[in-house]
Amino acid sequence: MKKFNIRKVLDGLTAVSSSSSSAQPGNRENDLIQETLQSEHFQLCKTVRHGFPYQPSSMAFDPVQKILAIGTQNGALRLFGRPGVECYCQHDSGAAVIQLQFLINEGALVSALADDSIHLWNLRQKRPAILHSLKFNRERITFCHLPFQSKWLYVGTERGNIHIVNVECFTLSGYVIMWNKAIELSSKSHPGPVVHISDNPMDEGKLIIGFESGTVVLWDLKSKKADYRYTYDEAIHSVDWHHEGKQFLCSHSDGTLTIWNVKSPAKPAQIITPHGKQPKDGKKPEPCKPILKVEYKTTRAGDPFMILSGGLSYDTVGRRPCLTVMHGKSTAVLEMDYPIVDFLTLCETPYPNDFQEPYAVVVLLEKDLVVIDLAQNGYPIFENPYPLSIHESPVTCCEYFADCPVDLIPALYSAGSRQKRQGYSKKEWPISGGNWGLGTQSYPEIIITGHADGSIKFWDASAITLQVLYKLKTAKVFEKARNKDDKPNTDIVDEDPFAIQILSWCPESRILCVAGVSAHVIIYRFSKQEVTTEVLQLLEVRLQYELNDMESPDGDQTPATPTPGASSNSQPSAPQSHPSTSSSSSDGIRDNVPCLKVRSTPLKQSAGYQVELVIQLVWVSGEPPQQITSLGVNSSYGLVVFGNSNGLAIVDYIQKTVLLNLGTIELYGSNDPYQRQPRSPRKTRQPSGGLCDINEGSTTSEDRCKSPTAGSASACNSEDHKLPKFKEKVKTKSRMFSKMVVNDLAKMSRKLSLPTELKPDLDIRDNSFSRSRSSSVTSIDKESREAITCFYFCETYTRKTDSSTAPSLWVGTSLGTVLVIVLNLPPAGEQRLLQPVIVSPSGTLIRLKGAILRMAFLDSTGAILPPAYEAWREPNAPDDKDEKDKLRKRRPVSVSPSSSQEISENQYAVICSEKQAKVIALPSQNCIYKHNITETSFVLRADVVQMSNGICLACFCANGHIMTLSLPSLRPLLDVNYLPLTDMRIARTFCFTNNGQALYLVSPTEIQRITYSQDTCENLQEMLGELFTPVETPEAPNRGFFKGLFGGGAQSLDREELFGESVAGKASRSLAQHIPGPGGIEGMKGAASGVVGELARARIALDERGQKLGELEERTAAMMASADSFSKHAHDMMLKCKDKKWYQF
Repeated sequence: MKKFNIRKVLDGLTAVSSSSSSAQPGNRENDLIQETLQSEHFQLCKTVRHGFPYQPSSMAFDPVQKILAIGTQNGALRLFGRPGVECYCQHDSGAAVIQLQFLINEGALVSALADDSIHLWNLRQKRPAILHSLKFNRERITFCHLPFQSKWLYVGTERGNIHIVNVECFTLSGYVIMWNKAIELSSKSHPGPVVHISDNPMDEGKLIIGFESGTVVLWDLKSKKADYRYTYDEAIHSVDWHHEGKQFLCSHSDGTLTIWNVKSPAKPAQIITPHGKQPKDGKKPEPCKPILKVEYKTTRAGDPFMILSGGLSYDTVGRRPCLTVMHGKSTAVLEMDYPIVDFLTLCETPYPNDFQEPYAVVVLLEKDLVVIDLAQNGYPIFENPYPLSIHESPVTCCEYFADCPVDLIPALYSAGSRQKRQGYSKKEWPISGGNWGLGTQSYPEIIITGHADGSIKFWDASAITLQVLYKLKTAKVFEKARNKDDKPNTDIVDEDPFAIQILSWCPESRILCVAGVSAHVIIYRFSKQEVTTEVLQLLEVRLQYELNDMESPDGDQTPATPTPGASSNSQPSAPQSHPSTSSSSSDGIRDNVPCLKVRSTPLKQSAGYQVELVIQLVWVSGEPPQQITSLGVNSSYGLVVFGNSNGLAIVDYIQKTVLLNLGTIELYGSNDPYQRQPRSPRKTRQPSGGLCDINEGSTTSEDRCKSPTAGSASACNSEDHKLPKFKEKVKTKSRMFSKMVVNDLAKMSRKLSLPTELKPDLDIRDNSFSRSRSSSVTSIDKESREAITCFYFCETYTRKTDSSTAPSLWVGTSLGTVLVIVLNLPPAGEQRLLQPVIVSPSGTLIRLKGAILRMAFLDSTGAILPPAYEAWREPNAPDDKDEKDKLRKRRPVSVSPSSSQEISENQYAVICSEKQAKVIALPSQNCIYKHNITETSFVLRADVVQMSNGICLACFCANGHIMTLSLPSLRPLLDVNYLPLTDMRIARTFCFTNNGQALYLVSPTEIQRITYSQDTCENLQEMLGELFTPVETPEAPNRGFFKGLFGGGAQSLDREELFGESVAGKASRSLAQHIPGPGGIEGMKGAASGVVGELARARIALDERGQKLGELEERTAAMMASADSFSKHAHDMMLKCKDKKWYQF
């Protein structure tokens, strides 16, 4: 984890990335490495967006194509078909989508926006695009209605008028229904905005218009006048027809429903108050909350359904939002977890004049999508197959792994399948349109999300889909609060004490290590068998920051016999047991107490991830432990390491002991390049000599590389001291100033990335994660602390003089220092369980500008050297097997070079900080390449990733630039200004992985995946699913013999004749402006680029040819008609003139 600097964020928002690269003189071993990656291998594009649409505002369903569309408050459009088929589009204006209407079975969608524009989307291409837009200038759009199989869209406005739009060419008709003409003298005042428009199911020539004030008008389109007017003294929210067109239903603001007979406008045929208490004396029932929407659906076999949202009585305070289903005499009230945004009833027929036969209700909630089965008793819900539960608890961290071991996804799926809830509908998911893409990517991909409630979710992300595999609840490890007042008091955060802060996962061994916000670390092993753990293994670690106290007491408390751990000077320290209730000093200062209490009762652990060890940092002399900023685990060595702004601790999780517990300063020993004087306020001001980073000097000079036990202090001149002190002071001042400026920016963040002492002390409620408590430490002391930001386990050369590689731990800090710790491991097998691991600082020290973010190692050929790992084995195997056989399995799979490696076999350390990247040759420790990534901004995330034809360093900067650099030469290959850092959430969740994949949380509920690989960009068109599939429209309902004979049944209307330009004339030009869209064939041309796009281009050419042939056919037909008419005229003329003499002409 890296610390965030508010000043840097402000710089980063406006800065433009500037970079320079240089090769360092010295060893030129790198010249032998042939680099295969070139800039043409990189291209940046968005691939897919997963998760629940953030802040949804509207919804529509195509009953023939079986596609669902959801619009949001920021102008996004999400389309869902069968599981695995989904699509994201965005309106450029970013205005809220107020209504959506499908052109049923046409592969098109109309969206109406809050900025009074309407848009036509073409869904017949994999990436939908806008074909036409119409922007109203003088009127505000409030409601739209597009009748089934019609090309004329009715648009109702705030002024109460209705305009008519031809959706084929997006032109306005001259036919307008004015509000004053609609109501005439029935009301003295303005009727309010149009809240509903729909045509009579049995007569397309009759239009019902609902005005907000309570007036409903039945308008005759042909005679251009109102047939009937219906008035009710409560505001109207929605209207729906009975399919026979003789009755309609209105919902009102007082919680009533009124049913009207079309030909009886005087009073409603029936008034219903679904949730009103009926008084005995026959008075009107008490008013209820408004019924925001009602749908009236008929069935052949039984009573009609009335489905409504809202309408609860006012005395149900604190009751959850409800959907009410009234069917015959039964009324079911279905409680929802979140407020209802919209709902739609799914019916068997698209025809409004037939029995509707409803079978399901789709309910769009503020943070969920629920589909209810109407055909089964008790109205069970369908199991939702879409990955919409990413935000079930807010996401606090995220990791992405591409090209995982192939057996991982089946193993996680098997463990997760036992966690499934019961009681879902037995039927198939009803939203089943579209077709899957042809995925060419075959490698497994896994996304892991950590959440605020302490849960961790594993997702299968292979081939641009997303599906939850397994969920782990880490909060089970701790004691539960017995009542609401007895909340776990962590003293670090006010809420969410179990929140996940950092994840470290070894896919090969399946070891999972998590760090939580309450300064706790939990190590998990994966098992296929259920187990009950009687007593959880617990270690308590006292990480403190003291300059004068050079001892490092490490406490451990475990039921197992603790083996003495080796401290920094390699002397065994006696483990001290700290009972978790102890408060050591008499004056009540808390000491040696962890933030959370680990459960004391047996824990039943089902198959999947099971707790191996819990580590907790404890209070030190009345000061709470600092939050963990970095975490690392290695399954081959059996070690876990974590650090914060005080120091680091290395734990042997096999022997359950603390091996090393050191303050950051003690890690340097005598090599410390900084003069540190914490807890002393600075009184004098330094002369301002410009703000620059600590100058680098020769970072690998002899005196710096001496072992800390050598005893000689490194020479350090006074200039070296002044600069860091000055820098820290300016940082302090600028932070205090920036706090006010950046308040709004910080509000978006859950601020997990920051160690407690670096967090701005802001009162943030909306999206914040925690507010740090003010500590007793002064701000100057906080600033001078050096946090541990990065770890890397590797088998490499630890000193210049090494002739062979050895297991080591590389440690990066927030001041840009890399330190190396040597690990002396006992032989694998029985001795590993009994002998201690010896750890000692090597004295090697490397310096960069800015906090260290990422480290990796390359072999002499330039290939990546992954850390050694142990292959996964079942930890709960039966005990009757031979113990030795079990130990033999523990042999690590070391992918590092053998220890007998010759000195000529070079390795390369790749180190990336917030500002620059360096490649260091080992064992010589010469910096052979250096690249200043950015001068004015800073890097937020960096990863060394494997591409299909080489490796590179991928970086994401605070100014929005995404860059890739070749390895080892650090040549810039890609630099794209992708997205500015508008939100800390992006900074906290952005991650790169192998094969050119990356992701980040684009909103609190959605993951955006992107690719920086040219191959993937080219294949994307093939991989995306198709939304539109050719489907026959169902046959229209049969009118029957008598209805046909006596004129009953549906009346059709020639809308073209009524609304066309020839009759209705042209609309006023100033009323609305037509904007042609980029969509259609032109939009598809852009999407189909690259080699694989040839196929798509061929398809487009075919489409264009088809279009041209169609146009040619039309022209030919027109010419034939014209020729016919000409020959007819010529014939008439000939007959007329046949008997005339020449002089009569």
